[in-house]
Amino acid sequence: MSFRKVVRQSKFRHVFGQPVKTDQCYDDIRVSRVTWDSTFCAVNPSFVAIIVEASGGGAFLVLPLHKTGRIDKSYPTVCGHTGPVLDIDWCPHNDHVIASGSEDCTVMVWQIPENGLSQPLTEPVVVLEGHSKRVGIVTWHPTARNVLLSTGCDNVVLIWNVGTAEELYRLDGLHPDLIYSVSWSRDGSRFCTACKDKSVRVIDPRRGTVVAEKERAHEGARPMRAIFLADGKIFTTGFSRMSERQLALWDTENLEEPMGLQELDSSNGALLPFYDPDTNVVYVCGKVRSPPPCCWPPPEPGTPLTACPQGDSSIRYFEITEEPPYIHFLNTFTSKEPQRGMGWMPKRGLDVSKCEIARFYKLHERKCEPIIMTVPRK
Repeated sequence: MSFRKVVRQSKFRHVFGQPVKTDQCYDDIRVSRVTWDSTFCAVNPSFVAIIVEASGGGAFLVLPLHKTGRIDKSYPTVCGHTGPVLDIDWCPHNDHVIASGSEDCTVMVWQIPENGLSQPLTEPVVVLEGHSKRVGIVTWHPTARNVLLSTGCDNVVLIWNVGTAEELYRLDGLHPDLIYSVSWSRDGSRFCTACKDKSVRVIDPRRGTVVAEKERAHEGARPMRAIFLADGKIFTTGFSRMSERQLALWDTENLEEPMGLQELDSSNGALLPFYDPDTNVVYVCGKVRSPPPCCWPPPEPGTPLTACPQGDSSIRYFEITEEPPYIHFLNTFTSKEPQRGMGWMPKRGLDVSKCEIARFYKLHERKCEPIIMTVPRK
């Protein structure tokens, strides 16, 4: 007679999140209020970059990780764009290089000095001009040096050689509508996109063709996102027809039906997925719009968004496994204040001696708060 295990065995069942002490947060930062569903924050082992409010153009802060506490209002920013910055991404091969996409239709690549900024940085290393509308997504190639992908509201995907500032590939006509998210596969041979026409596409950039496509991956009209997992499967977040938030796992060989589908709740904030290939854990962070739809017309400046019923302040995490139901809920980290954006530290920036498996940089309205995910030892 065999006893069936009631509780699934997992090393990560007791992973817990811990916000750092107040003096280790970055305070007095005016986080951007642009209504664009990007993370607004990018982190690497040397710096944290945050898109901030700027008058007469777009700017973002770049702070050395150790520069915690209150940030002076006169602290220098990276401010070369003539329109609001919509997305930023650190180069995985060089911790001092960051790319930014903006409403001014350009992509700029910046070199950050060794010890951070001592004066405003207005001169980019490279300006990439090729989009006819605002640029909403920039993401570096995971394995090839100096290769950057950008996509904008012109529905065109451009892949750049940053060293020579020229277009390598121009993928036009593959997307009939706005592209919500782009994610490279682990080896960088393909990427997947989530589009406003509710389709998820897997694209081979060298051939310029769609390798696989799933129409109506999520039925809802709100933004969805798709990320590649290490084994080539695709994880998506989106909304059902009844506006309930959903997660799904897809096999790229057969996109007819999802391998796993879970409904979460009926909040209306976009879900930002972050994936850790070493532990096969996916973290799903809610994001409050700025100002959230329920607070329209917008509140007076300075009114905190904490009173907003739509504020999303949770990070849920799921383990992806080989056996059904494939997506296993592990736990939820919740805090009081809703998050406006989220940065994700690469693995090489974590303190593994303290069993740290992930670190998030959560943006509030006026500060950035690191949250550490730890696996308890037995």
